[in-house]
Amino acid sequence: MIIAHRAGTADFPENTVRAIDGALAHKVDMMWLSVQVSRDGVPVLYRPADLSALTDGTGKVADRDAAELTRLNAGYQFKDASGGYPYRTRPTPLPTLEEALRRIPQRMGVLLDMKSADAEALAPTIAKTLDALESEGRGEWQRVRFYSTEKPNLDAMASYPRARLFEDRDTTRTRLVTSRLTGDCLKAPRSGTWAAFELRRDVTVTEKFTLGEGRSPVKQALMWDRATSTCFHTHPSVRTVLIGIETKDDYATAMRLNAYAVLADSPERMMKIKNEAAMTPR
Repeated sequence: MIIAHRAGTADFPENTVRAIDGALAHKVDMMWLSVQVSRDGVPVLYRPADLSALTDGTGKVADRDAAELTRLNAGYQFKDASGGYPYRTRPTPLPTLEEALRRIPQRMGVLLDMKSADAEALAPTIAKTLDALESEGRGEWQRVRFYSTEKPNLDAMASYPRARLFEDRDTTRTRLVTSRLTGDCLKAPRSGTWAAFELRRDVTVTEKFTLGEGRSPVKQALMWDRATSTCFHTHPSVRTVLIGIETKDDYATAMRLNAYAVLADSPERMMKIKNEAAMTPR
């Protein structure tokens, strides 16, 4: 399955309605969205720490009301292939989570990457939004799954019985590294677990000495191989999502590793690769 990372951050301004519409046009399988919370308690789609990274605004999401945030141009810093800024003359607003969910067909799964530094502020606002949509007969809790690089965000969301979570990143990383370095399968995930991690990742190996330490940086270390894949899939129905899949070779690697889905920045490019792979005899 192809998951549109930030709704397709390479094709359109990330986490915007335009990106969502573009990903849907390319027939992706799932949508990955980044969510933070406004000062007045409204979940909105945005990823970086400062608004100046992507918009024509400044400051933190948490310091602005939703009415202010949704007036910002979320495509202000987006560059096209020629190095231009096409959305400075064609503004695309910063959307709320509710707006995004209404835009995405209910049959499609949505993965929410929780980016707020204040987990206790973000989780209740997401739950309130999902509950409000459920009151209209929509099945939002059933199609949304939560991810975060920060375990407190997942812990806060876990207090809601209907919330479906990814395995926390620390657990996934520890199992991956242990398997890659020792060949041992450390606590294989139970059936039904979803786990996500990069196929390749810059890492630093630290060796401790009595009088100091040595460090060895490794660029783009391969985090997954057949042994790690076998470990993760020890029990049935485990879903592994490989992050950072952007080439034909990496997509083929993900298939060999029995990945359930891949996270791609360009739905346009990756759907072409997927369709070509489907037509290639094995």
